Amino acid sequence: MKDVSLKPDSLRQAEAVAVLHAPAECIERLRSGDTEKGDPLKTARVAGILAAKRCDELIPLCHPLPIYRADVDFELAADRVAVRATVLTIGATGVEMEALLAANLAALTIYDMLKPYCEPEQLWISDSRLLEKQGGKSHFVRHLSRPRRASVIVLSDRVAAGEKADTAGVAAGNILEQAGFEPVGCRVLPDNADALRQALQADREQGIELILTVGGTGLGPRDITVDAVQPMLDKEIPGLMETARGFGQRRTPYAMLSRGIAGLSGNSLIITLPGSRRAVEESMAALLPGIVHLIDVHAGADHPGGYAA
Repeated sequence: MKDVSLKPDSLRQAEAVAVLHAPAECIERLRSGDTEKGDPLKTARVAGILAAKRCDELIPLCHPLPIYRADVDFELAADRVAVRATVLTIGATGVEMEALLAANLAALTIYDMLKPYCEPEQLWISDSRLLEKQGGKSHFVRHLSRPRRASVIVLSDRVAAGEKADTAGVAAGNILEQAGFEPVGCRVLPDNADALRQALQADREQGIELILTVGGTGLGPRDITVDAVQPMLDKEIPGLMETARGFGQRRTPYAMLSRGIAGLSGNSLIITLPGSRRAVEESMAALLPGIVHLIDVHAGADHPGGYAA
C-alpha cells in the first residue's frame, strides 16, 4: 500500500454514479417497492452504505478510512435508474473508490432484486464514473502563484564544525523549490544568537519573503533559536506551529517538546523548524498549504480563500 503517513488530514468528499437500465415494468416495481425480496431501493441504499464502509476489505490496496457520511440516492426515469453515492471523511486519502463502490454495489443490488421480472439482456449497468471529488492536494494550493524568494538557515554547532552532515536543511530547501520558490541557498550557523539575528536581519533587508530556520527549537542549553527570533517578530502566527506540533504529535510524542514559533518580521515570514530531517518533512507536509496561501496573500496576489479553484 502507498505510504500516506506524511499527508495531512483534510475534509474529503466524493460523488459517483452508476446507471441501471431496465424495462418500464421493472422501473414501476422500483417506484412501488414491490418485489418478492422486498423494497429494492431501500435495500440498495443499505447495501451501498455498507459497501462504502467496507471498501478497504474488498479493494486490496485501498486504505481503511473512517466514513463520516455515506448517502445513496436514486433518480428514476422511464427505462433506467441513476444511483448516486456521496461519501465524506476527514483523512489522509480520498474516498473516490468508496463512492464508486457504493454506487455500483447499490446498482447490483437492484439488479439482483429485479432479475426475476425480465430477461437477462434487459438489465445492464452503464456509466459508472466519478462525478466529483474534493479535498487533499487537489483542493488545497501547495504551489505558489509565481516564484518567490526564500532562505534556509541551519543552526547546529556540530554541522557548522563539519562533524555532521546537514540533511534537514537540504530537505527544507528541496520542499520549498518543489512548491515554486526560487532555488534556495542553505546557510549553516553555529548555535549563536547574535549570528542568527544578523542573518535574519540581512534576509529581511533583502526582501526574502520566507525564512526557515532549522534546529535549536528544543530545550537544550544550546537551543537558542526561539529566544533569538521571538523579539524580531512583529506579528506572531501561533496557528502555524500549533498545526506542525499537532501533526508531529500523531507520529512521535517528542513533538510536544518543540518550542518552535512563526510570525511576520517586516515583509518576511519566519518559521522555526526542528533540526531533524524527519521533523522538517513532517512539519512542511502540514504547513505548506498555509505557507503558500499566506505568502501569496501577503504579496497581494489573488487567492481563492486557501482552496484550489
